[in-house]
Amino acid sequence: MARICQLTGKRPIAGNNVSHSKMRTKRRFLPNLVTKKMYIPETDQWVNLKISAKALRDINKLGIFAYLKKLERKGVHTGVKLNIK
Repeated sequence: MARICQLTGKRPIAGNNVSHSKMRTKRRFLPNLVTKKMYIPETDQWVNLKISAKALRDINKLGIFAYLKKLERKGVHTGVKLNIK
């Protein structure tokens, strides 16, 4: 499975390890991802998401349904279908 946030699109980036003697070797900076199972009461469905810690903070602030609607308005494809009853 790829190390990509399903909501924000954060992915690994490349950089350098820099030693005391300033020798540089390549490394990867990985995003802080968590796998969460969330319930959306408005649509009465459970979704499994692999999301970044930043997205989790935004979800806690706005609510999962409002956050997904906001991304939908922006045109971001999340892979979550919002079946409104």
